[in-house]
Amino acid sequence: MKKILIITLLTISIIACKHSNDETIAQEFFLPPSTTYNYATIDGVKIFYRESGSREHPTLVLLHGYPSSSHSYRNLIPMLSTHYHVIAPDNLGSGYSDHLDPDSTDYTFDLLADYTSQLLDKLDISNFIMYMQDFGAPVGYRMMMNDPKRIDALIVQNANAYLDGLTPNRQDFFRTAQSDNSKEKYDFLYSITGADAVINKQYLFDIDSANTNIQSPDAWTHDLAFLNSEKDRKIQVELFQDYNNNLIQYPEWQKMLKDNQPKTLIVWGEKDMKFNADGAKAYLRDLPNAELHLLDAGHFAAEEKTREIAELILTFLDKNGLK
Repeated sequence: MKKILIITLLTISIIACKHSNDETIAQEFFLPPSTTYNYATIDGVKIFYRESGSREHPTLVLLHGYPSSSHSYRNLIPMLSTHYHVIAPDNLGSGYSDHLDPDSTDYTFDLLADYTSQLLDKLDISNFIMYMQDFGAPVGYRMMMNDPKRIDALIVQNANAYLDGLTPNRQDFFRTAQSDNSKEKYDFLYSITGADAVINKQYLFDIDSANTNIQSPDAWTHDLAFLNSEKDRKIQVELFQDYNNNLIQYPEWQKMLKDNQPKTLIVWGEKDMKFNADGAKAYLRDLPNAELHLLDAGHFAAEEKTREIAELILTFLDKNGLK
């Protein structure tokens, strides 16, 4: 009996030492925590999210854009999660989250924001730092409008909230996507969800042709796997058709920012031709204390300048006491 007890204690001691040694090695060599890949069920709908880092740290929520998913942040997450608890969800209808039939579900940014909010509630996340890119802005600002005090800080990366950031042609694109119900318009919107448009009109659109190797083909390969069917593509068409409602709500978002003055870091790919740099500078009208960095990158700056953005985030949050 004593032998069994001694062996058991030795085994526990060895396991404890190994765990302690693993942690020491991770700390010594600055190894990031593992990322887990998870689902939460909300009203019978599965929402996928990536998670990394200790819940003892402040939570960073990364909201993705079009045509992607949380996969956009696959490289950024491990750079942040040593110091922060990171959650990166896939929007309803994108990535690994459920793709409800668009013939029976109206896809709107209200709907996406509602599911994301419910996900965070289910994960018992009360306050968080919010990172937004592209579609992430209309999702994130709807969440913030519901409860501004829930947001401890904003990180704005090519996430537009001002007409300044949209050329007249771009504004017209969103308005007519909503108002023009013709088959020709639908077919055009559908065409820009195809492979050629995703690769060449999204990821490579604002990158110099001699410098395309900075953009990983993993990005569009992953995205196109979830734009494989007619209904998958129709989901994104419906979101294009709803996007003009964001432009209409810009003044409300701007007033909310001005009234609440959240701690804000703006990291913006200056070469972005869809949401141009004037949209980044416009934030300073309502958030004069915001920190603005224009990067030598395009719309998908987190893909091109991952390390630089991580450094800016960590420095900004540290000096603002969010650690």
